[in-house]
Amino acid sequence: MSDAQRGEVRRRGRNETEEERADRMWQELIQEVRVAQMGVQILFGFLLTVVFTPVYAHLSDTDRTIYIVTVVLGACATGALIGPVSLHRLVAGRRVKPQAVRVASGLTLLGLVLLLATTSSSLLLILRVATTHDGFVPYLVTGVVCWYLLCWFGLPMWTRHRHTAR
Repeated sequence: MSDAQRGEVRRRGRNETEEERADRMWQELIQEVRVAQMGVQILFGFLLTVVFTPVYAHLSDTDRTIYIVTVVLGACATGALIGPVSLHRLVAGRRVKPQAVRVASGLTLLGLVLLLATTSSSLLLILRVATTHDGFVPYLVTGVVCWYLLCWFGLPMWTRHRHTAR
């Protein structure tokens, strides 16, 4: 019996049905999320301990504000990057995997943006404390943020544009 007779629509490229494609994309997404989850969980765990250290009492009001914003960003990044797991668990068996992959992909991208913000604000706080607020710190952090943007978004978007079949 042919694919058409079974009612399956095959896509170009990998010769897979929409369900097969969704299964493959889900597996790829979960592998990507595992890497990001580990990074955000380690960073967030570290951030949660800072408030209990003696150094915290000596932070300036500005540094405390940066710390609070960083912790909130870390919490939001953690939520967004763990979200795909919860989404999968709650919709498993409902025959909505293609839609779930799209939602989970959006959550993952949001989580990466929040992880970028968390990492950047963490770096800002650490360098401000480590260098006693030297004037070069914002420039150094800006340079690192540009590097993240290039590695995490610029090169992938360039590759996508350059190598996607028209």
